[in-house]
Amino acid sequence: MERVLPQRLYLDHAATTPMTPAARDAMLRGLEIWANPSSPHGEGRAARAALEEARAAVGRAYGWSGEVLLTSGASESLWIALRRSVVDTRFVSQVEHDAVFRAAGDGAEPVPVDGNGRIDRDRLAELLSASRTGGGRSLVCVQWCNSETGVLQPLAAIAAVVAQAGAFLLVDAAQMPASQALSDNADFVALSSHKRGGPPGIGALLVRDLATLTPTGGQERGYRAGTENLPAALGYAAALGEPEPDHGLLRAQLDDAVRRSGGLVVGDEAPRNPAVGSYRLPGVSANAQLIQLDLEGIAVSAGSACASGSLKPSHVLRAMGWSTEDTREVIRVSFGRHTTVDDVDRFITAWRRIARGARTLAA
Repeated sequence: MERVLPQRLYLDHAATTPMTPAARDAMLRGLEIWANPSSPHGEGRAARAALEEARAAVGRAYGWSGEVLLTSGASESLWIALRRSVVDTRFVSQVEHDAVFRAAGDGAEPVPVDGNGRIDRDRLAELLSASRTGGGRSLVCVQWCNSETGVLQPLAAIAAVVAQAGAFLLVDAAQMPASQALSDNADFVALSSHKRGGPPGIGALLVRDLATLTPTGGQERGYRAGTENLPAALGYAAALGEPEPDHGLLRAQLDDAVRRSGGLVVGDEAPRNPAVGSYRLPGVSANAQLIQLDLEGIAVSAGSACASGSLKPSHVLRAMGWSTEDTREVIRVSFGRHTTVDDVDRFITAWRRIARGARTLAA
């Protein structure tokens, strides 16, 4: 008898999430506005008007009153802020995304975190004070939500420390839903479209004051070269206009089931993004869990998608004090707009089966 494969269940929305219908429709409209937004003729002006409305919509979605530069995604936004900001010293927390470390370069100063992955604010203040004594200005980069663990940083408190030192704050908000207004907590904010239901290949850098960036000429007020991706910009803006659900009850359901099954919840004692969670199953490698779950039709990951294919232990978990062996037993589960209680139940059933199998082998 032919085996009936289970319907696929996607629980890796922190890596990327499907485009919303509104985003797809907006992109199709954008393809009909085919002129170059930089052209001076009527067609170009129409394209420019559509682009500027999309730009404004991105800013409104995040309650941002400063400038909005459209980029190819959060990685480029981080690169622009880290490489072209008018600063002398760059500080990055030890749990940042790999894109931050690549952009910051070898000269960036690390900021330690506690066992839950939250920045040591006292140590940050000391580092900034020492930097200020040496002259020049500093930039601090921190994620709103850690892309591996879901742990939230206390942005307002960090912003106060940074402002006290006269430094700039760059927030990696790739995982931040538009419902989280940024107000005055940052000088730069890196955003991603494809993690919020928009198309891949576009994002934004929110900038408090363009004078804090060195221009290079070209498009985007002279801060980025290349013809603007109008269809993607329209799709991104449309996606941000759609409400996102509160996954608090789903995450609580999953956390409780993991604990009851003998697993560990990463960052359990810290505030976390309800849509993202990491879990350790002692005695079962993450790769073994991924394979077994995939065979059951369930897609999760072993951490940030940009690093999950690496054999290296998670630098995030290592910074939180985890041993190399323990980091290799952690998977990430992340929810999307349409994730349901039944979906979480299905994952829990499969994960418990894996846990029972591990206990049987150990007996």
